Amino acid sequence: MTSIWVGERVRLRAIEPDEGEALLAFEEDTDAARNAFRIHPPRSAERARQWAAELAAKEPDPDEFRLVIADRDGDTPVGVILTHTVDRHNGTFLYGISIGTPHHRKGYAGDAIVLLLRYMFQERAFQKADAKVYASNEASLALHRRLGFVEEGRRRRARFAAGRYEDEILFGMTTEEFTERYGR
Repeated sequence: MTSIWVGERVRLRAIEPDEGEALLAFEEDTDAARNAFRIHPPRSAERARQWAAELAAKEPDPDEFRLVIADRDGDTPVGVILTHTVDRHNGTFLYGISIGTPHHRKGYAGDAIVLLLRYMFQERAFQKADAKVYASNEASLALHRRLGFVEEGRRRRARFAAGRYEDEILFGMTTEEFTERYGR
């Protein structure tokens, strides 16, 4: 049996009700949180458990969702990937990804992104994926270029983090670019 949700290194899966602690650990990883979006005030372990349970109980939306990135062999959560800002009329969406610092540079992010794009392009008929990467996140900039994303623009001084303003780099990939690079 094969699954569209299983790659070479990771498996994308729903959040389980008992994974609050794992999600809390990702939030408490300052570097990962800052690179993914922003640092939030601390959340209690109880609130994290409730949040995981709420996410697990929520009926999944086929276009806008949040998934755990789990190590393929051990099923250990290593990060989270999500889709957002879905525009069905124009066939576009944005996605975000966060990998916990202990799991960086193991190929998890690239594998997860390709799995997500394959689903969105080949199963949900979207025509373009967009991603925003902060200028200070050199690893993510290099990853998106290596995956074949095209740099489409720069929003100057688009966010404030770590005591300074920084640019946001806009990337895009069309379904044709994906198919040419990764096949069907």
